[in-house]
Amino acid sequence: MPAVFVHVSDIHFGQEKDDRVHIHADVKQQLIADAKEVVSNIAGGVAHGILVTGDIAQSGKWAEYEDAGKWLDELAANIGVEIHRVQMVPGNHDLDRSKLSFSGKQILDHIRAGGPKEYEDILNNSTDRAALFARFEDYGRFSFGYNCPLNNEGIFASEMEVNLAPGRAIRFIRFNSSLLCHGEERDEHPELVIGARQFIIPRTIGVENIVLVHHPLNWYKDQDQVRDYIRSRARVFISGHEHNPKVSIDNVEAGCDVMMLAAGATVPYKSNEVFTFTYNIIEFDWDEENDGLSVTMHPRAWNPKRTCFEADHKRLGGQNPNFRLACPFFRKADRPAAAPTTAQPADTPIAQGSTFSVEPTIEMVPMESLQGEPQPMSPKEEGYEIARLRFFRDLLEGERLRILVELDALPENSDERMSQGLERRLFDMLVRNGKLAEVKKMIDQLIGERKDGAR
Repeated sequence: MPAVFVHVSDIHFGQEKDDRVHIHADVKQQLIADAKEVVSNIAGGVAHGILVTGDIAQSGKWAEYEDAGKWLDELAANIGVEIHRVQMVPGNHDLDRSKLSFSGKQILDHIRAGGPKEYEDILNNSTDRAALFARFEDYGRFSFGYNCPLNNEGIFASEMEVNLAPGRAIRFIRFNSSLLCHGEERDEHPELVIGARQFIIPRTIGVENIVLVHHPLNWYKDQDQVRDYIRSRARVFISGHEHNPKVSIDNVEAGCDVMMLAAGATVPYKSNEVFTFTYNIIEFDWDEENDGLSVTMHPRAWNPKRTCFEADHKRLGGQNPNFRLACPFFRKADRPAAAPTTAQPADTPIAQGSTFSVEPTIEMVPMESLQGEPQPMSPKEEGYEIARLRFFRDLLEGERLRILVELDALPENSDERMSQGLERRLFDMLVRNGKLAEVKKMIDQLIGERKDGAR
């Protein structure tokens, strides 16, 4: 059975003006209804997650992310996904340009005048890094709740692994291509840098990497090196930004393919024949016949005459949207033993090239840090992930601190500066100490108090 993901990109919450406020609100609701219908007709009838390839917000402000969170919750509920099952990366509109300091501007100019060497020199300095990452403050809080934290060392981030069959998994690798954005960058004169500390992604036997990033390859100064690592270590590269949906399959060498998938804009500033409202539903499955990865696209586009989403037969595979990718890291692992297939109704669609009936499972497996130290594992408690999302996304800083204080999470005489990382460790400690129910109760209480006070 396939792992099904709804893929949105360039939603731009907060860009609406005039009558577009109402038009865009309607489009977002129609997308939810359309995704619910399409997903219900795919084998299994529910999705496994949501992918967001940047530009969630228009100007990186918290109010925009509050609206985005409500919409993502509603989308998740309608496609059968728990609200925390989201993988996201930042786009150039997810940074708050008003938070760029004078020193930060000098740093950006220095790197743009140079290249990867200057980029690495800056990222080796924690103070200089902080000046660049300060612009992602609100995005960072939002993504942290979804367990998609920005890596403040400038390396790739990765937590979610999806098991498609015994010994066959895909792993989502998240890049931040927007760290050097300033508003005037253009692809004809690339100024952005991914950096070696980020594009050197792992090889793992039995696991194929799916890279999520906002900008396509042609926007990077170091695009040649990034391309080499993507072609040799990733199986799918999913980007956004250009609002132009397209897909290509590159045969790197015998037994090794890479799929380059560019998303359209879910909510462009205006909709016309060139740039219309689009999103995708993607099925990932083990291709049992070829021991590869089967990727089935369901591209959806807005029909302005019918004012609804419908199948897009022009792009991203058209009438034949199934791609079967040769996977070297699958073939390095022992082949899964044959499994009996589960009886399916006669009219249930089955992904081409796969008859293996194992239900995909998702594991959160943190990668090592830049210093080579494994990240701590999350507690395995029912309801933990949703509580973590609500704690970081839905509570104000003072409310989070109140929970930590009242539930005795803060060590006596501690002088460690409060940070998201420390809050996460203390939150996890409360859960491990059996206080998850108390945390959830206090979250509801504090949100309720705030709403009552606003009336």
